[in-house]
Amino acid sequence: MGRRTKSRLSGAQWHVSSYSGGNNECVEIACNLPRHVPVRDTKNPSGPVITFTHEAWKAFLTHLA
Repeated sequence: MGRRTKSRLSGAQWHVSSYSGGNNECVEIACNLPRHVPVRDTKNPSGPVITFTHEAWKAFLTHLA
């Protein structure tokens, strides 16, 4: 992860869904950032992060529902 990404995510409060099982096959999200919703793999928290705008994240969740 680059320096710019790390600084953008420094205040992220990561959460795992309560629906996630205990088998470590989960993603974490942080909804407290003003511009983006970052998503990462719980098995590799220092690995790659995918970021969505809040609008794109809402559209993604709506599509899943």
